[in-house]
Amino acid sequence: MTAHRPIARSVFPPATLARMAELYPLHAGLLHHDLPDHPLLTIDALAQLGEALPASEVEYNPGNVPIGIRPEDIPSNGLSIGETIRTIDSNGSWAVLKNIENVPAYRALLMDLLGELEPVVVPRTGAMVTPQGFIFISSPGSITPYHFDPEHNILLQLRGTKVMNVWPSGDERFAAQYEHERYHTGGHRNLPWDDRFEGAQQKVALAPGDAVLMPVMAPHYVANGDAPSISLSITWRSEWSYRESEAHVANAMLRRFGLNPATPPRWPSYARGKTLAWRAARKLGLVE
Repeated sequence: MTAHRPIARSVFPPATLARMAELYPLHAGLLHHDLPDHPLLTIDALAQLGEALPASEVEYNPGNVPIGIRPEDIPSNGLSIGETIRTIDSNGSWAVLKNIENVPAYRALLMDLLGELEPVVVPRTGAMVTPQGFIFISSPGSITPYHFDPEHNILLQLRGTKVMNVWPSGDERFAAQYEHERYHTGGHRNLPWDDRFEGAQQKVALAPGDAVLMPVMAPHYVANGDAPSISLSITWRSEWSYRESEAHVANAMLRRFGLNPATPPRWPSYARGKTLAWRAARKLGLVE
């Protein structure tokens, strides 16, 4: 595995940090980065990484899937992860390498990047915890289906182009309360799609040097451009994001008892009582 090469200059320029301060943590938006070509992020290095990761940390499938598709309906592309990445130019696939922070060289790169963001993040949502990295490798024209994710996230576009289609987080028109409860109690991230959603999204076009800030649990799908794409997603959690997750789990528990709890507010400090009650119940063994 290629060793981490320290980055000689700041990756996120001052204008990007200023723009992030305006958006974070509730709004999606276009940012910019100066991450240079890096030996850890070449196609061959990524193929080797994919082959070294546990099977649970790689996901890949054909890229010509519908925007909305159930996880059990996603077909195999018939290739190995290494073959998928090495022939991404022509095999019509989409792949993600997960939890790259478990590989020392990639963890060092991730922590370098997250360290630049701390002055913006910490005053707003507190300590950056559970750092994770994900790398997306996509064929021309591939689609990443409609879904949401629990992390604070900045996705850096490194090669090719794509359009991130993002809907407002916390808006039940696009992801019902039940979908949050289902996800936070162990369900898949993919969401039901309705063609009527189209037109209500924010479209963020990305080319090399661009990045996008993604809020926690913002529904989105990704449409790749006409060339192969590589993107690096750097993510972290906060006490806020964990509170929101636990409030949804608590709601799911209450619903099992026949109650109809209110949707947690977007700023989860107001859900503190519910999340603390959930943590206490879990500690006492009253729930799993």
